[in-house]
Amino acid sequence: MKKDKSKIKKINRKKRVGLVVRKKMQKTAIVEIERLLKHPYYHKRFKSHRRMAVDDKKDLAKVGDRVEIEECRKISKTKSWKIIDVLN
Repeated sequence: MKKDKSKIKKINRKKRVGLVVRKKMQKTAIVEIERLLKHPYYHKRFKSHRRMAVDDKKDLAKVGDRVEIEECRKISKTKSWKIIDVLN
């Protein structure tokens, strides 16, 4: 029995753009993602930061690079994202 490829769903993975702030580990980089949010009552805009450990197997990224990251399967306790592309 053959599987019909039209019935297989493509996994939509989250993608983010962030800045590499630390690169002291092998195959891992710390990327900071910045979002602009609006207060629900006062409507003032403010920045929110999130740092996450990202898998960098090919050692492409350096500190200060802007990178595009994508959600993936859990690689370690803290890593569940991987670097797709270095934008700078």
